[in-house]
Amino acid sequence: VQLQASGGGLVQAGGSLRLSCAASGRTASWYAIGWFRQAPGKGREFVAAINWSGATTDYTDSIKGRFTISRDNAKNTVYLQMNSLKPDDTAVYYCAARVSGDIQSSISEYRYWGQGTLVTVSS
Repeated sequence: VQLQASGGGLVQAGGSLRLSCAASGRTASWYAIGWFRQAPGKGREFVAAINWSGATTDYTDSIKGRFTISRDNAKNTVYLQMNSLKPDDTAVYYCAARVSGDIQSSISEYRYWGQGTLVTVSS
């Protein structure tokens, strides 16, 4: 599975962005997909995840109510809608695929990683 993340950019605090993660491969729609982020000088952290069918999602506490993860298996694409962005959301955002279809928040559970897309939120 190959993953391509896109949609990052510069936005003012309170604004919105939608990230996309396009997956290639015949079995891509069977995988759980997670979004992670890495802020400057910090470690990579879990943001959100969605299971293979889209029926189950999970979010880290700091983004609950502001971010929404969804997927379109017909397009092999997972989205992260980010609203009410804050300067603390500034980071490189990565999408990752887990071979199993159920979701996990641990980085080590994800085998395939995209290249990352930069989100910068100005105050």
